[in-house]
Order: sequence, then structure tokens, then C-alpha cells
Amino acid sequence: MINKDFMNKLFDVKGKVALVTGATGALGKAVCIGYGLAGMKVMVTGRKEDTCKALCNELEAQGIECGYSTGDPAVEADVIKVVNDTVTKFGEINVLVTSAGYNKPQPIVEQELSTWKQIMDSDVQGTWLYCKYVGEQMIKQGKGGKVILVSSARSKMGMANYTGYCTAKGGIDLMAQSLACEWSAKYKINVNTINPTVFRSDLTEWMFDPASEVYKNFLKRLPIGRLGEPEDFVGPCIFLASSASDFMTGANIATDGGYWAN
Repeated sequence: MINKDFMNKLFDVKGKVALVTGATGALGKAVCIGYGLAGMKVMVTGRKEDTCKALCNELEAQGIECGYSTGDPAVEADVIKVVNDTVTKFGEINVLVTSAGYNKPQPIVEQELSTWKQIMDSDVQGTWLYCKYVGEQMIKQGKGGKVILVSSARSKMGMANYTGYCTAKGGIDLMAQSLACEWSAKYKINVNTINPTVFRSDLTEWMFDPASEVYKNFLKRLPIGRLGEPEDFVGPCIFLASSASDFMTGANIATDGGYWAN
């Protein structure tokens, strides 16, 4: 029934526990801050203790309840440790956001197999491992859950020198759809992706120069008329963590300024 109580709770995420991988990156940090200020408890994870601890301190300074645990998302033992640390600190996990990833664009004939495997391990294996062990925890809890996999607009559009990244992100889209079939009806766990285009980070800052030909050419493909900012992804992540998205699973959510439309 649509009433005042229903509407008040529709986007309410207060008290939920979120585990965010790649939390110290531009997108992961924005999601951590957004979730925390919306009243969620946030578990920060990444490879480096100093950056994870610094982010957790920054969140706590804003009144956000958080913790951190370090590990490589592509290493099974590390993932198990992070999941266990999250449950030990907060008692449960309600939301998973996998924003850890890696890319190294190169022509296929020049790229070493080891580099391609590094892309696949970081982007695909790491996502799969977190889905496996957080999913196991959510199933054990018996309360459902929300799983948000960070994919890319490149998951459905090829690009020269991107045989690793495009392949990896296409796999993440299909992973979400497969898990939706596996989990949603049986366990009430919704699994969706967000698919961003270029957004501002330390690695992409050079692309935001309005005088740059790269910037001008890229803007021709974006109907919204600008590149993405980290805060542009907080809204979709709140939506996918809330009951407002309860009837959505297996979806690939374009967070791309219209890139797929052009």
C-alpha cells in the first residue's frame, strides 16, 4: 500500500551495514561518504592500510560509524578475512558494493598474458570472490540483501586496446544477471550493476581540461554535456541499496550521462 509510512521508508537506508571494496578510489570514497551520511554503517576495504585507515578517520570525523579491513580482492583468504572482520564489527552485512578494479589499455599483440590476467583477476575474480563470501553471509542471515557491482559503460561497447577491460566488465554484467537468477527469488538478494562512463579521479583528471581535444571529442558522445563527478554515483548507489529498488535485479544501470544512448 502506498501511504506516508511507505514513502518515508522508500529510500531509507539508516542502520544498514555496507561493505565497500576499492573504498579509497574516487567512486568508492564517494559511496562511503554518501552511505555514511545517509545513516549507514560502512566497512572500508582496500589493499593499503594507511589509505584505508585515513579514509575511516575522515568518515568518523563526519560522525559516520565505520571500520576498515585490508586485503587484496583477488586473494580468497584476504576476502574471507575482510568479510569476517565486517561481521565481527557490525554483526551483519546488508549491502555489498564492489568498486575495486584495474585497467591497463594496450593493443592485444603488445599486452603480456600476465597483464591481461591482472585485469581479469582484479575486476572479475575479485568481484566473484566478494559475491561468493558476502552472498554466503547474506544467505546465512536470512534477511535478503543488496549487491551492487561496479561495471562500466564499456561492458557493452568495445574499444581499441581494451580487450582486457571490456571483457572483464562484460563478465561482471553477466555475473550480476546470473546471480539475480540464483539468489533473488530464493534468498531476496538483489544483484545489479552500475555502469559509469569516465568520472573524475586522480587517473582521469587530465581528461577534464576543457581545452583538450580528448575532452572535446568525448563530450560529443555525452548527451548530458559533461563528464562524470564521483558524487554523480551516490544517488544510484543509495537507490540500489534501498527498498526503492526491491523489484530490480539483474539490471545494468547506465550511469553514463547518456553515453549508451548516443
